[in-house]
Amino acid sequence: MKNKTFQLLLAVFFMISATSCNQNQNVNKENSTEKLSGSISVSGAFALYPMVVMWAQEFQKIHPEVQINVSAGGAGKGMTDVLQNMVELAMVSREIKDEEIQQGAWFVAVTKDAVLPTINASNPVLSGIQKKGITKNTLTSIYLDKNPQSWGKLFGTNSNSKVNAFTRSDACGAAEMWAKYLGKKQEDLLGTGVFGDPGIADAVKNDVNGIGYNNVIFAYDIKTRKLYPGLAILPLDLNENGILEPEENFYASLDSVMSAIQSGKYPSPPARDLFLVSKGKPTNPIVNEFIKWILTDGQTFVDLGGYVKLTDDKLKTELSKL
Repeated sequence: MKNKTFQLLLAVFFMISATSCNQNQNVNKENSTEKLSGSISVSGAFALYPMVVMWAQEFQKIHPEVQINVSAGGAGKGMTDVLQNMVELAMVSREIKDEEIQQGAWFVAVTKDAVLPTINASNPVLSGIQKKGITKNTLTSIYLDKNPQSWGKLFGTNSNSKVNAFTRSDACGAAEMWAKYLGKKQEDLLGTGVFGDPGIADAVKNDVNGIGYNNVIFAYDIKTRKLYPGLAILPLDLNENGILEPEENFYASLDSVMSAIQSGKYPSPPARDLFLVSKGKPTNPIVNEFIKWILTDGQTFVDLGGYVKLTDDKLKTELSKL
């Protein structure tokens, strides 16, 4: 009798355990990120736009019921949009300002890139510049001196061709970082204003005497890893000795530029971290999961996308903010 009672109790125990297990499995399945659905809207910096588009596409392969809408319009627009609750995330390619933090800006660094001085590949003095490099003082005279400059005057040749400088007309991280490198603010930069990174690259490519500045991803083709046709980079004479030393000449390919940014050979600014910003710490599970994925599995796409990975310690620090 005791054996039958024990067997009956044992059978009931297994039935309860099985039911409990199934319930836990159902709860776990419901809470699984595989069940994520909904949408995220992202706007902001051209600098980060191609990388976020790639991340969004890869994330949506894992979570097909999630829609991520990404638009570029400059870091300033992205910050305004997110602080006014028009989007869930902003792409920002400059330091986050104290006044923005006071308005609720919460941010994580997700990758790194740099702003490069670009020039038309057919510029009459390009070959000489590529041997000597260009100093910060010369760049300052181009972008801050109100007196018209000629390429010949700047580089000691007979060229009377006028320097046609292009700058960004939109509030953006690239211009802020470029101006900071020259010791000023975006509004101090002189030149013809052009909207967006693609716009300034096209302006330089279409003007033999043009000079501008572009984020790395808009100067190099991520497929060929070479400069886009029509563009060249003005190599920085970092020690300002009038000679471009081998260690200063790292512009031949996208990968060599990325390596120079990673190692710190390319100065900061104009190299800098790129950020995703929300208004307040995000509570939307889709936004949280997207950022978490970017800082972990999503980092495998950074090199492919033409950007520079953050260090492991930096990624851990950013993850701890979630």
